[in-house]
Amino acid sequence: MNQHQIALVQSSWEKVIPIADIAADVFYEKLFELDGSLRGLFPQDLKDQKKKLMATLGRLVASLEHLSEVLPAVRALGRKHVSYGVKPHHYSTVGAALLSTLEVGLGDAFSSEVRAAWADIYGTLAKAMSEANSSASAMSMQAVRV
Repeated sequence: MNQHQIALVQSSWEKVIPIADIAADVFYEKLFELDGSLRGLFPQDLKDQKKKLMATLGRLVASLEHLSEVLPAVRALGRKHVSYGVKPHHYSTVGAALLSTLEVGLGDAFSSEVRAAWADIYGTLAKAMSEANSSASAMSMQAVRV
């Protein structure tokens, strides 16, 4: 992840902010289309969840220039998601839904360069969450055995 990628992600995110509600709708529709089993991990009413998603993404995008300071919180989020039933392999589905959402929301502004920047940055964040998720899951399983 470099400064140019960060700038691409941040400038494209500015275009998502005005359509945040629509983007959240598109994201969850795509997520459940890609893996219907994920629907059960969420409340029936997604209104608050959609707001949390967009707020979290906004904070992460704003903090990309200081990623090392944000990664502990990202890892904590990955550990927290274990209690919701999230598995490490779910992060790739979320990434696909995110990229699809951005493609729909940004249209022509979602160039191959912007897509690659989002994919790289999401990959970094997802790796941190997934590793923390795996670690927390392993610790949870170990505790069950004791």
